Amino acid sequence: MSDSFLTADSNETFAILEGMLSTSAPRVRSTDAPSVFEVKGLDVSYGKKRVLHDVSLDIPEKRITAFIGPSGCGKSTALRCLNRMNDEIPSFRMDGKITLAGQDIRGKAVNLTALRRSVGMVFQQPNPFPMSVYDNIALAVREHQGRMGKAELDAVVEQALRHASLWDEVKDSLKDSALSLSGGQQQRLCIARALAVKPAVIMLDEPCASLDPISTARIEELLLELSTDYSIIIVTHNMAQAKRISDKVAFFLMGRLIEMGDALQVFEAPVRQETAEYIRGAFG
Repeated sequence: MSDSFLTADSNETFAILEGMLSTSAPRVRSTDAPSVFEVKGLDVSYGKKRVLHDVSLDIPEKRITAFIGPSGCGKSTALRCLNRMNDEIPSFRMDGKITLAGQDIRGKAVNLTALRRSVGMVFQQPNPFPMSVYDNIALAVREHQGRMGKAELDAVVEQALRHASLWDEVKDSLKDSALSLSGGQQQRLCIARALAVKPAVIMLDEPCASLDPISTARIEELLLELSTDYSIIIVTHNMAQAKRISDKVAFFLMGRLIEMGDALQVFEAPVRQETAEYIRGAFG
């Protein structure tokens, strides 16, 4: 099944891309918002290898924050600290403090399942389960919320797919395999799966890296819509993407947070020379 944009004639397709993928200026929106995450003095090591050095930053609520930087700079590691996914790695060690809505996420009373329900994750490669479109959502709901009646579950599935701007494309094929969807549709299904359990934060690690430009535009449009209701953090190597959709930008280099600020400031008037050189493509 292909994305609906692919049925447009070539002129319409180019118009869509021109409208959605404009890179003329960073997006401008007030970042005067309370913090959903506060990170203080974050140090991370894998065995003897130190990968993050004294990182401190705040993530604003109901805004899009982009983590940028070259490969291996620590941005994905920082992201995965926010829902403790790195805890699964035996050699992982973390020092510092991370609070979510004021609560220390490493406190002894923290329930990891509840944390990961509140902080949803979407990965670089779309990873739908090898089951129907409907069951991809329903399984996530049952795992986090327990059993519920069919009518209630149907409503939850529909709402999640609507929020991910996918309902109109799959409503007549809910029992078909999710693997039959296009790459862009699969990624939106993964976003719908995360939304179904009602998170406060949605984190995305290079979600468009394997997608074509039209599917990328659909994902970006969706994230902009979702940012009115959710706090969003995206790791991306795509400077144009970060410029188009982010409100805040954090630039990482060699395990250190070099600069963080409003997208307009970071892209148009970076404070640090390293930031300026990376943005103009001098390295990376």
